[in-house]
Amino acid sequence: MLKTALKRYFLTGVLVVTPIWGTILILKTLFVTVDGILGNVLAQMVPAYYVPGLGIVTLLILIFSVGLFAANFMGRQIVRMWEDWLNRLPLVRGIYSTLKSMMDILSFSDRGSYHRVVLIQFPKNGHYCFAFVTGVTKSETAALGQDPLIHVYVPTSPNPTSGYFLLVPEREVTSVDISVEEAMKLIVSGGLYVPSTSMASVLAADAKWSGVKQPAAGVPIG
Repeated sequence: MLKTALKRYFLTGVLVVTPIWGTILILKTLFVTVDGILGNVLAQMVPAYYVPGLGIVTLLILIFSVGLFAANFMGRQIVRMWEDWLNRLPLVRGIYSTLKSMMDILSFSDRGSYHRVVLIQFPKNGHYCFAFVTGVTKSETAALGQDPLIHVYVPTSPNPTSGYFLLVPEREVTSVDISVEEAMKLIVSGGLYVPSTSMASVLAADAKWSGVKQPAAGVPIG
């Protein structure tokens, strides 16, 4: 009995201590890493006045100052020139453009490109996913089908920078009452995010999904 009780108490202690210890280690590593970005420089410049954490404060001030500078007219011009120069470098161009597009999507700075959130059947009939309307097909591609074709982008979860570009008949697209921001948060979180609008009201048009082909949704573009 004593051996069983000691074993139970030890396992209980392990279950309690391990997550606490792991959290402390992760926070310590994060603190040392972030503080070391500018902390090492400050420690060499002002060794007598440096205290742990000063690097983090300096980094936050630097980021805020860059944002303040880039928000005005002259700053935007300099940032644009800097981006043009980076986009001309073969190796740097791919890395920078990928990171830039990821930040733009996660910060919703390009939400003007997404006109509306819709539901489509993808990757097969009976499976539904959120998609963003980005335009309408014109010129020779419009002859692919008898119905007007809608440009939709289906982002992957949890990384919305990759996804699928589809040409979907307008009658197979159903508009939903949810903002681009909420739909993106829902996709990035893998469904863990709870939108302010209940999913029951968002999917109120359940009757439309009974058939394989969807009725005309009349999704306005722009």
